[in-house]
Amino acid sequence: MIKRYTYGSPFQTEAVIEQIQAIKEKPSYFKVNKEEDSYTLVYKMDKNDGLFGLGENIRGINKRGYIYKSNCSDDPSHDEGKSSLYGAHNFLIVKGSHTFGIFIDMPSSVTFDCGYTQKDQLVITVSSIDFDLYIIEEESFNETIKRFRKLIGRSYIPPKWAFGYQQSRWGYRNEEDVQKVVDGYRNNHIPLDAVYMDIDFMERFKNFTVDSAAFKDFKQVVSDLKDKGIRLVPIVDAGVKIEEGYDVYEEGVAHNYFCKDEQGEDFVAAVWPGKVHFPDFLNKEAREWFGKKYKVLLDQGIEGFWNDMNEPAIFYTPEGLQEAFQKLDHIRQCDNIGIYEFFGIKDIMNGISNSASDYERFYHQVGDQRIRHDKVHNLFGYNMTRAAGEAFDVLEPNKRILLFSRASYIGMHRYGGIWTGDNTSWWSHLLMNIKMMPSLNMCGILYTGADIGGFGGNSTEDLVLRWLQFGCFTPLMRNHSALGTREQEAYQFQDIGSFRNIIGIRYGMIPYLYSEYMKAALRDEMYFKTLMMAYPEDAFAENVEDQLMVGESIMIAPVYEQNARGRYVYLPEDMLMVKLRSLTDREYKIMDKGHHYVDIALEEMVFFIKPNHVVPLSKGAEYVDGLDEMDLELCGYVKDKATYELYQDDGFSKYYDSPNNWSTLQVIKEDNQIQSISSKDALKISLNIY
Repeated sequence: MIKRYTYGSPFQTEAVIEQIQAIKEKPSYFKVNKEEDSYTLVYKMDKNDGLFGLGENIRGINKRGYIYKSNCSDDPSHDEGKSSLYGAHNFLIVKGSHTFGIFIDMPSSVTFDCGYTQKDQLVITVSSIDFDLYIIEEESFNETIKRFRKLIGRSYIPPKWAFGYQQSRWGYRNEEDVQKVVDGYRNNHIPLDAVYMDIDFMERFKNFTVDSAAFKDFKQVVSDLKDKGIRLVPIVDAGVKIEEGYDVYEEGVAHNYFCKDEQGEDFVAAVWPGKVHFPDFLNKEAREWFGKKYKVLLDQGIEGFWNDMNEPAIFYTPEGLQEAFQKLDHIRQCDNIGIYEFFGIKDIMNGISNSASDYERFYHQVGDQRIRHDKVHNLFGYNMTRAAGEAFDVLEPNKRILLFSRASYIGMHRYGGIWTGDNTSWWSHLLMNIKMMPSLNMCGILYTGADIGGFGGNSTEDLVLRWLQFGCFTPLMRNHSALGTREQEAYQFQDIGSFRNIIGIRYGMIPYLYSEYMKAALRDEMYFKTLMMAYPEDAFAENVEDQLMVGESIMIAPVYEQNARGRYVYLPEDMLMVKLRSLTDREYKIMDKGHHYVDIALEEMVFFIKPNHVVPLSKGAEYVDGLDEMDLELCGYVKDKATYELYQDDGFSKYYDSPNNWSTLQVIKEDNQIQSISSKDALKISLNIY
């Protein structure tokens, strides 16, 4: 059951697709306090209540004990002291004496004080008097998630090749750099499906352009790489360079497609190209115009994009820069710059970028409404990706295009995925990646993953390898790093064989991972689950945040500590441990329910299969299109009978709901012998059953 409570006149974010009639009674569970320009909602928590959700955020899966703010922020320093990252995902479930979901549909900042100020209170502060509050009550925690997912609509489904391994780096400047990466993978027989082009591929950082000096025949490059099973994936930034003669700039100015300042002039900010205008993505006409610009690259053979800098990030504005200079001039005139003046200089300089004042300097036009940006800030990245997604439905109506974004709001999950932003080469960020996945899935974001190895800083061989072992299970498996950091392509390290084997395991698992992704997307289910979600009757499971269920059959327990040669694992029931050094070099062991220490060498990865469950595996390939998925092995733990639904389609069209995409695989075991196996006639099935 969902109840909707409407306060004031909310901005229609279009986060939800289901119309729920608003009711006028007071909301269940909360004491609601109205301030002059905001509301607080207060819930008294019991001692053992847990708080789960909030999508992309720091700290644990259970959010109780800290304070979080939904405010899309360009801040790459994801330490435990932060309260906002790149996304704004205002969905939270209270689990305890009462179990219910809360969704605050409001496009400006919302603060969730999850027992930080007072440990027994959940206090939600909504920075507006205009918002929708949804309370979701179902029979269980899992049903609450499922009901919310139905409310917000089906999750984005990428092309199948996008489940392959992908390599990115800020600094691939030209055709030669790209070819060097491709050769590094192909010559070492390390699987690869995509190479990314960051800002360097453009002509002076102008969206929808290609530097003709760096890529003399870009269309031919794209075609030649695709023949090798590799796609090129370019970046698209939010800012449009101000430059006479640049068609995107001139069209945007001529048709009033850019955000305006208070005087009604096109708002000026600065990012990579220097001064830019921001397309008004909340304006339907501007959205349609910008979306059609992707055709320039689609026509060159491009089949995937990543949208970036769309919080929007602002390096500076002319007004903000001038204000900073004035403050610095005042300090400069001091005879003796003391400690507080010195700290003041640092604060002034650090405050230039992404300042709250700059977000108050520009406006959106939505119908007849002129809305200051800070009032709808969290919708900017969402609607940039929506612009592309809706355009692809027109430009490529029968073809899936890879699309993901940095900034997001609930609702954007219908148009694209996300990556979790500019992380760092820290072991703690690998653990944060693990813990973030179920929370994102709760909010409908299924196609997601982190920058494997870390974007900022210098990674180490063991960190990249351990991160890959977890990344084997994330739908988006992309290695990405920053200019000036250590090169961390898989072939750059000493133990190339282990990198080849671990990435190769990913390709063997694609029949399973793709099937489980499609089940999650088509049935409003979770791809990643916590143990608590999978084993709700197990009292200890709620304490385990560093092990996850992946689909219906597999539990993972990644290693995320430096120099660790194993880890403690909790098994909620007896399971089959599968230890792999490659697709063909495996060990199996049936392990009893309980606590275990498991040795996991650096070159090994481990997962666990539930009883009466199987995992379909392929023999692997160097790219997704090269997989033979009609020749499969069923690896599993069968006590008596296991049934598995396998999803197979062409990997690029949108006929997701065809019954022909599904086949049922069944293994029956009696007296410890396989008695029968059934599957599609065309499938060739071998068994590895315990």
